[in-house]
Amino acid sequence: MQRQVDFLVIGSGSAGLIYALKAAPYGKVLVLTKDKLEYTATSFAQGGVAAVMYSPDNYEKHIRDTLKAGSGINNEEIVRITITESTDRVKELVEWGTQFDRELSGRFSLAREGGHSEFRILHHQDNTGFEIQRALSAKVRQHPNIEVLENYFAIDLITQHHLNEEVTRRRKNIKCYGAYAMNMKTNTVETILSKVTLIATGGMGNIYQTTTNPLVATGDGLAMAYRAKAHLENLEFVQFHPTSLYNPGEKPSFLITEALRGAGAILKTKKGKEFMHKYHEQGSLAPRDIVARAIDNEMKLSGDDFVLLDARAISKHEILHHFPTIYAKCLSIGINITKDMIPVVPAAHYSCGGIKVDKNGKSSIQNLYASGEVACTGLHGANRLASNSLPEAAVFSHRAAMDSVQAIKDIGFQENIPEWDAEGRVLNEEMILITQSKKELQAIMSSYVGIVRSDLRLKRAFDRLEILYKETEDLYDKSIVSKDICELRNMINVAYVVIKMAMNRKESVGLHYSIDYPDKNKK
Repeated sequence: MQRQVDFLVIGSGSAGLIYALKAAPYGKVLVLTKDKLEYTATSFAQGGVAAVMYSPDNYEKHIRDTLKAGSGINNEEIVRITITESTDRVKELVEWGTQFDRELSGRFSLAREGGHSEFRILHHQDNTGFEIQRALSAKVRQHPNIEVLENYFAIDLITQHHLNEEVTRRRKNIKCYGAYAMNMKTNTVETILSKVTLIATGGMGNIYQTTTNPLVATGDGLAMAYRAKAHLENLEFVQFHPTSLYNPGEKPSFLITEALRGAGAILKTKKGKEFMHKYHEQGSLAPRDIVARAIDNEMKLSGDDFVLLDARAISKHEILHHFPTIYAKCLSIGINITKDMIPVVPAAHYSCGGIKVDKNGKSSIQNLYASGEVACTGLHGANRLASNSLPEAAVFSHRAAMDSVQAIKDIGFQENIPEWDAEGRVLNEEMILITQSKKELQAIMSSYVGIVRSDLRLKRAFDRLEILYKETEDLYDKSIVSKDICELRNMINVAYVVIKMAMNRKESVGLHYSIDYPDKNKK
């Protein structure tokens, strides 16, 4: 089966849906999502949206905070674009129905998070992402020019190599013509041709054993772009959220928002001793990379499986008013956070790198854009400042859409695109091979490519991964495609790039911390 659309959007989080809404007045938009429309990383985001709304805050302060958190590796032009344009994008989210918390005066209620010098985090209680997703999903479902296909898995981008052209080997003049996507209800692969394509597939947290990412975050967009020879950048910078709820066996790990520390919660050892003052002047509100390494170090020193977050000094009224989701979740496993301390551990949370894009969200492949966590705009540098990801997605999805609507005027549909070739493939009945390989991959990445790294650990990870890669490619080539084999293949592709980029980074900076190299920005 073959479809033709003006705009193909792969992913249904905030980045994908904002782009879809912006592009829809100018042509037919198709949104692919491998689960339900609402099951996205955006829906899991608790903290909020960082944006300058009122004085004494200003753009220069937010810019300085962002550059400092990113260890100066950020692209300053991109930082300025994002910060100065995010205010208008936030107002647009409100116009589209997002309900951020307000004070009695009508002003937005602003929180403060780690690394921020001012109160500038807009939020909806402690489930801000869910509220943004709700508003965007409702608007998308109502738009006559947007079609949503749920339970569709994008397998690969369509480029010249599907036409047996050699151009992709040189990484020059590569063009994207759309994507092959599997309808998971019928297990058939469809050919979707598009004038422009946006990848908005989110992150890759599930290459690790413990992650706050939803189960769908398996690096699919990154892997598709990598196989199509797009430029990827900064994937060694994997942000571990310092405080996920320690509840063994639960996936994804439940996030304890940084805003709770912003409201006064303090990190302590299992013996009840504060420790963050030993690591940073801002204590429990230090930037995330420092807090995550500090917790990791304290756990190694003590041998404990977790540390504790003490929120007992926060009033019960504030807990129930601002953090009802966390309160209810902890209560469900027997923890009353107004009386008990919360067991927490770091968890893979956010990829600061991704598909390299320019200031309009364009990748190195013609007619291919990327936005959201899957993209690397240059905003985050070596470490993402808390709550900067939602405004980044809004700003660059807007810019990508505005660029796309101009671009499609000169783009036609590519002819002679072959249908998906399944000849010679058989149904794979060896699920144990896939599930075991996935566990091995996650163990390798968590053990050797986590919060603290070394040359030896990275080399060991690379060698182990090479075996998994060969086994999986052999299985993939012989099997009828399925979500499970495709996800495993994508996770291995992405893990390979993370390891290679980590091996090439001969310094400790931001989220990439190696015991073999001095800390470039020692705080």
